[in-house]
Amino acid sequence: MLGWALTFLVIALIAGVLGFGVIAGTAATIAKICFIVFLVLFVIGLVMGRRGRIV
Repeated sequence: MLGWALTFLVIALIAGVLGFGVIAGTAATIAKICFIVFLVLFVIGLVMGRRGRIV
């Protein structure tokens, strides 16, 4: 997920520099969503990984 977020961020930056505002805005929004999903899954993984072994 983090890789996808960085990819869309780069696309947004390039599109913004070249003057494609709609594409840049869309790519930036997708990058934000991917990053938020990454953070949520990362936190869930940390919480689930800290549990002790259940006997």
